[in-house]
Amino acid sequence: MRKQTWIKVLAIATVTLAGAQAASAETVLKLGTVGRLGMPIGDAIEQALVPTAAEVSKGQLIIEPHYRGSLCGEQKCGEQVDQGLLQLWTSSTANFGNFGTALAIFDLPYLFKDIESADAISSGWLSDIQCKEAAETTGHMCFTVYSSGGFRELGNTKRPVHVPNDLKGLKWRVTKSPIEYTLIKNWGAVPVPYDWTQLYQGLQTGVVSGQYVAIPWQYVAKLQEVAKYYTQIGGSWSGNQISIGVRQFEKLTPEQQAWLKTATAEFANSVRKLDQEWVKDGIEAIKSDVNEWYEPNEEEMALWREGAIGAWVNAKGTFDPVLAERALSEQGLNDFIVSLKKAGAL
Repeated sequence: MRKQTWIKVLAIATVTLAGAQAASAETVLKLGTVGRLGMPIGDAIEQALVPTAAEVSKGQLIIEPHYRGSLCGEQKCGEQVDQGLLQLWTSSTANFGNFGTALAIFDLPYLFKDIESADAISSGWLSDIQCKEAAETTGHMCFTVYSSGGFRELGNTKRPVHVPNDLKGLKWRVTKSPIEYTLIKNWGAVPVPYDWTQLYQGLQTGVVSGQYVAIPWQYVAKLQEVAKYYTQIGGSWSGNQISIGVRQFEKLTPEQQAWLKTATAEFANSVRKLDQEWVKDGIEAIKSDVNEWYEPNEEEMALWREGAIGAWVNAKGTFDPVLAERALSEQGLNDFIVSLKKAGAL
């Protein structure tokens, strides 16, 4: 009997040890994001990032997302990664700027001529180069850069806008971005810093007359109910990134690192497809509910790009001009390159 008792004790101990080893084999990475389900970033996390990590690792690598800023806003998420409270985070490329200029090139107006070009270049060599720089200079290693809403577009409550001169005298809502402030000012409007959450009321009451916001976000906020004149000028791309703290990444085994890279690659593919659909649906919905949706011809677009040159000059030193010229050249934007060089921006 005594021998059988010891055998039982040994068996229980063996099972307990095996359970402890299995538990310790599971690595959980906490992700902080302002994305939410029902929108591309949140859906891509839920449908691609999380299940892919679990699948390729056979449950050994778990990504635990915290949506809608429940843990932190974009800048705070990055700070919490620095503190070791989180491992992964998402943010706009603009808010990544709180940690360094590695992704500033993605915020340059008219770096991309359309959403297809933006997706192709941001998912390839430019993202690879800038994310490597980010890891070296900010302590945050981004896996990819992607869009959240495509390009910002003009909407206003007053009148049709076809060329920059049509903006003269209009009070235009801007964010705290120096690039956006310069753009709106150079186009002839009066830049007015104004809170996003109050924008609908501001347009309704006339405190501001227009906004330069990505179309899906305008539709979510129902801005087309008060802003009835839209102009599709593109320009500022709504770049976003997903990254991990370099120190946290280095703590992972090579196998875990490979699993995470596979999962983030799947996330990147998913979020780009979802975002393009989101942009398309937003454009169609707003078009059906406004007085005018105007698409400038090439001569008119040259005037809009001309107004962006000052923003490039002001941003000089925050981006590599060789890389910027390569991106523009691949898209055939040679006239814009000439104008930027003449102004000393490249």
